[in-house]
Amino acid sequence: MTGILDAPESTSAQAQSTQPDRQLFPESEQHRSPYIPRNHRRILCVFPKYSRSFGTFHHAFGLKGVQAFMPPQGLLVVSAYLPKAWDVRFVDENIRAATRADYRWADVVIVSGMHIQRPQINSINDLAHKAGKITVVGGPSVSGCPEYYPDFDILHIGELGDASDRMIEYLDQQAERPRSQVRFETRDRLPLTQFPIPAYDKLNLDQYFLANIQYSSGCPYQCEFCDIPALYGRNPRLKSPQQLLGELDAMLEVGNPGAVYFVDDNFVGNRKAIADLLPHLIEWQKQNGYPVQFACEATLNLAQSPTLLEMMREAYFCTVFCGIETPDPAALKAISKTHNLSMPILDAVKIFNSYGMEVVSGIILGLDTDTPETCDRILEFIRLSHIPMLTINLLYALPKTPLWERLQQAGRIVAEEGRESNVEFLMPYPQVMEMWRRCIATAYTPDFLYERFAYQCEHTYPHRIKVPNSPARTSPEKVRKGLTMLAKILLQVGVLGNYRKTFWAMAKPALKQTKIEQVIHVGLVAHHLIKFTQECTKGTESASFYSQKLR
Repeated sequence: MTGILDAPESTSAQAQSTQPDRQLFPESEQHRSPYIPRNHRRILCVFPKYSRSFGTFHHAFGLKGVQAFMPPQGLLVVSAYLPKAWDVRFVDENIRAATRADYRWADVVIVSGMHIQRPQINSINDLAHKAGKITVVGGPSVSGCPEYYPDFDILHIGELGDASDRMIEYLDQQAERPRSQVRFETRDRLPLTQFPIPAYDKLNLDQYFLANIQYSSGCPYQCEFCDIPALYGRNPRLKSPQQLLGELDAMLEVGNPGAVYFVDDNFVGNRKAIADLLPHLIEWQKQNGYPVQFACEATLNLAQSPTLLEMMREAYFCTVFCGIETPDPAALKAISKTHNLSMPILDAVKIFNSYGMEVVSGIILGLDTDTPETCDRILEFIRLSHIPMLTINLLYALPKTPLWERLQQAGRIVAEEGRESNVEFLMPYPQVMEMWRRCIATAYTPDFLYERFAYQCEHTYPHRIKVPNSPARTSPEKVRKGLTMLAKILLQVGVLGNYRKTFWAMAKPALKQTKIEQVIHVGLVAHHLIKFTQECTKGTESASFYSQKLR
């Protein structure tokens, strides 16, 4: 989930190749001397609006009083990496759109994003060119598919590194748009230990549903549908614990949404490093009065590491996203996800719950091993696992992944307007679509969803450590925000909601026991899931959240 101008793993590039180099170049720990610009530049960094999905929680924004899901970590790093003598303006279009005045002010417009944001990225390029500005695109999408962005003036391919320095030098020396596209591709990546603290001072963190942070980059596994190993490598690169704590401190200076999500491709990709990091996080939480909950993405086999789980519990990790994908062992083998078979999946989920961690899961429909019974098997897995939130996606082939290569060779990559996936499934397309609709419609009926949350309330949340009533948690401002959220939930869901009876069955006993945080958490998350599912089943939202269906 990371990349230069979109995730802290920013990168740059050298003016040469047409495709990103897949070789892993060794990192040099030698500190670079920063380029000293001779000219003044005004840089407008723009992050495009996200497409709506299960994972953006947009239906909960009004209840929580926020405007966006998470800050664009990578573009914040790029903003901090640019020369200090330059003026840098940062705009997250999930908060507000860049204005004509912003474009007039800028000399250069830098954009970043993922494949799903491709239309928005190109739209920003058009607006910048109308204003006569030099445009740069970086991040995971252009790093994987430079051909997606033929009209940008400059492509930054890869992560932060030598290409970034060359790009800065170029922008310092050139004030006009180039006659033809210039490409910079990173050959020598900047070690994560030399990454600057993201430019948190350029945003209001309280406008976001979650804060986020990055400790490592890369993942040792090679799941067929994932592009992380090709983009960021299989040997995780790391920041230092002290560096990470410095970022947390800087984050709290500009706001605190109450939760921090580690956007690492796999938080436990290097278990020794995580074992070294966690005591520092525990101490930081104690010194600061446990101001945040932590969440992360990790492989399911983390359940076999009780020492790590106990330290994560002490550091107040409350949520773990696991790419379970499917409960079918044959399907897991087919998509190279055999590490999910190292122990029974249901046992692994129960272990996470026993350490106070609620599991969020990815599920994929449309795999080659699917049958007409797949939907029923997934629903039974959901019932037995008691996982409340599952992102139930249609299979979508991301470019440059093993899945893409295999399906392209077989002639099974399709691009038809109005289609929900670029994969030619082995089952008939209408049958797969109907299976997907039935799966999410059943999984997110209010009664079934609240039944799973009830299990979490009884079997997961009680296993979390009891955090102190510190000033960081009980300040007047925190109490006011919490009571405002609760009031909105009670009104919008408990009074006006069409599933209010189901809500009150959970909320009444919890409120009597003063479990306010529990009511807020369940109320926020469930409201989004229920509302978004209603839109999906009506056909107003996409079934694959890696693509934008043309409507």
